[in-house]
Amino acid sequence: MEYTILKPSTEGTVVLLTISRPSALNALNTRFFEEMDHFISTLESNPEIRALIITGEGKAFVAGADIAEMVGKSPEEARAFSAVGQKVFNRLGDLPFPVIAAINGFALGGGMELAMACDFRIASANARFGQPEVNLGLIPGYAGTQRLPRLTNLADALYLLTTGEVIDAETALRMRLVQKIAQPEELLDEAKRLAVLIASKGPLAVKLVKEVTRKGLEMSFHDAEKLEQNHFGDPFGNEGKEGMTAFLEKRKPNW
Repeated sequence: MEYTILKPSTEGTVVLLTISRPSALNALNTRFFEEMDHFISTLESNPEIRALIITGEGKAFVAGADIAEMVGKSPEEARAFSAVGQKVFNRLGDLPFPVIAAINGFALGGGMELAMACDFRIASANARFGQPEVNLGLIPGYAGTQRLPRLTNLADALYLLTTGEVIDAETALRMRLVQKIAQPEELLDEAKRLAVLIASKGPLAVKLVKEVTRKGLEMSFHDAEKLEQNHFGDPFGNEGKEGMTAFLEKRKPNW
């Protein structure tokens, strides 16, 4: 597939994906979801990839969904548009390696939902966040009502969802929406540093940590504990054996 919105590049085992539709502040449209769905498939089939960084071109990460495309939709068409976005963002979250959002500017509406679908969020000091759908008489459609309270808390989530207020990076950090703030010129370097750090760990262990942690949030504590116990044994005899042997031999493991 020829990409017209996505610009991927690879540095070693880390992929950098830039959303490039700056004239529309990188607004999400049908073409974006088609390209992202295809791109995720290429990542799933590449065992060499250890981390993905997503950022935006220009002054926005993603400023929302494309209102010009949505305005003419019927209720049924709008539900279908929501379903497509949810499917793609869920696939993104299910990738077997960490997905890092490097939020360079506005992350509003669907852009904030994209950021929340990632595993970590590093924000530029000038980034801005919000779910302003209510300003248009709408609600989020890409699981924003579900991810936001899980990342923050019910009161903060309802505050953002019902007021449509746009918050700065410091407020997002206090709400636990982002893990770190970087100066604009250092944002990608910081995201790459984090990606390379994680890529140096045992790839199977990282995959299992992500899988067990995400699935565990949807279970009772007892069932999640059993899930962890079942997967604890998976690395033994292969990657885990190499890691423990390397520790005892005081050398770096050969993953």
